[in-house]
Amino acid sequence: MMGQGNHGFSAAGLRVLREVLARHVEPGRIPGLVALVGRGAATHVEAIGTMRRDGGAPRRRHTVFRPVAVTALAAGLLAGTIAPAVATAGVAAVDSSAAVPKAAAGQDRPELQKAVQAFVDAGFLGVQVRVHDERGEWASSAGVRKLGTSAKPPRNGHFWVGSVTKAFVATVVLQLVAEGEIGLDAPVAGYLPEFGLDRRITVRMLLQHTSGLFNYTGDLDPDGTWVPGLPATGKEWLDNRFHSYRPQELVRFALSKPVKFVPGTDWSYSNTNYTLARLLIEKVTGRSFDAELKRRIVRPLGLKGTVVPGNRTQLPNPYAHGYFRYQDAGQWKVADVSRQNPSLLAGAGDMISTTEDLQTFFSALNGGKLLPAKLLAEMRKPHPKSDPLYGRYGLGMFVQDLGPSCGTVLNHNGSPPAGYAALMYSSPDGAKTLTASLTAGDAAFDLATYPKLLDGLVKAAFCGGQAAS
Repeated sequence: MMGQGNHGFSAAGLRVLREVLARHVEPGRIPGLVALVGRGAATHVEAIGTMRRDGGAPRRRHTVFRPVAVTALAAGLLAGTIAPAVATAGVAAVDSSAAVPKAAAGQDRPELQKAVQAFVDAGFLGVQVRVHDERGEWASSAGVRKLGTSAKPPRNGHFWVGSVTKAFVATVVLQLVAEGEIGLDAPVAGYLPEFGLDRRITVRMLLQHTSGLFNYTGDLDPDGTWVPGLPATGKEWLDNRFHSYRPQELVRFALSKPVKFVPGTDWSYSNTNYTLARLLIEKVTGRSFDAELKRRIVRPLGLKGTVVPGNRTQLPNPYAHGYFRYQDAGQWKVADVSRQNPSLLAGAGDMISTTEDLQTFFSALNGGKLLPAKLLAEMRKPHPKSDPLYGRYGLGMFVQDLGPSCGTVLNHNGSPPAGYAALMYSSPDGAKTLTASLTAGDAAFDLATYPKLLDGLVKAAFCGGQAAS
């Protein structure tokens, strides 16, 4: 449990914690697993939202760490006890019922199993993981599929992928660049004049988060004050989770707020950028993003479980349940959020997929099968001011250096507002991949342990089980 103030954390630990909180506590900063803070009496959302990217002191005078109710995605839950079904669940043995190549059945991968189980031991309800490397394909799961049951999560299950969506959107945009339909450094206003965008904002700036546009799920203003966005956290989101949004509505809301900086002069993760990128695809092609994704990626790659759901709220079977823990009138409650309307994150985090499909897509992308070499190289040019938790941001993916013995990995993780999270990693040649889904339950989770858990899993997959540093 986290106590008042900074007690119990080393200086290095606080630096890591600041980075995690600054990136994940608000959906305004969800490039990966998102921690959503319940807005109960013990919550200090504004303080958490103002951690500085450079690791310096927060800008608000009264910022403190207080006991925080966090749903277990990237951060997890800081209160309550682990449900018995979760505490006793072990790593699932590879079975013949799931769609996994036979080569996986004979593999003994204790380093991966241990890294997967660590997430459940720390408080996640369920995990499903797939690794493809020189030894073939390995898939496993840990935890349980649903609270109160003993069944393990399906290893071929569907899940909300959140911001992993951005990698798909960026790929389609860059395909249109390759075809000469879009100019990477052309003004977005030339394609979408109806929004009155600053003509200095280019297509590249949307894909790299350097436009300066306000994030419609909430953002920090230039002086560090948290500016709320559309309902995306806490009970407010829970009560609103079936509301339908149109992409144009999300963009116009963002444009009603002041910009964060002059376009191209800084970096700030904003869902608005990718909702605009989706609208750009639709304007240029004359077809829906769903139709373009199917035509360009889903059908050519044979992706069977990847969907742009629109206002659809139900995951296809099979799937694991995800939960959201929140405070209501001073009482802790848990809601099953397996059903939710993802239109809040149109183009920025609204897709459904599976670990197998994510593996196929990211391997093909990094293996040079979806983009010309020149544009794939553009995707991998990291912006020096981007947040470093997953590496540095290129165009729709992060570039992360794991050290001299492991090399570089490319990734984009994601989460919807609550209940689910997705991991997607690849080696630069696409030959080695890690994809995963995590589900939140009602368990306690120490926020400071998440970076170590993620580091352990990634290094088990890419560094031969090297211990987390």
